[in-house]
Amino acid sequence: MKTRTEQEMLDLIITFAKKDHRIRGVLMNGSRVNPNIKKDIFQDYDIVYLVTDVEPFKDENFILSHFGEVMLMEKPEDKIFPPPIGDGRYTYLIQFMDGNRIDMHFIPINKADELIQDSLTRVLLDKDHNIPDIPPPSEQSYLT
Repeated sequence: MKTRTEQEMLDLIITFAKKDHRIRGVLMNGSRVNPNIKKDIFQDYDIVYLVTDVEPFKDENFILSHFGEVMLMEKPEDKIFPPPIGDGRYTYLIQFMDGNRIDMHFIPINKADELIQDSLTRVLLDKDHNIPDIPPPSEQSYLT
């Protein structure tokens, strides 16, 4: 199985959001947006979908049918131990058969301001132009 390229994965991530009116924005954070880190095959995609309602996105069949063949998946909010964070988000940690990995979070749109405090965040899509402007990704919030 051929590994999908970064551009193919980003297109897939953004297309999923564009097709669903409940998804109002998409953020990517972590090492893939860090300008000081050389890209490697072990980096995952840390994706945040800002949604009007988290509940419909708990249907894993709906989610997985768009993203490809799964090798391994974990849903931390469905676990008993450790207990879920309980902040209204729903998360999928997915390893695909082609080697790509996505940590996919569905978070209510009203929490966008909290999420952009992380300096390693890039806006991929803002359907309503409501996500505040943020500076280019940097390691600033990780420096002591």
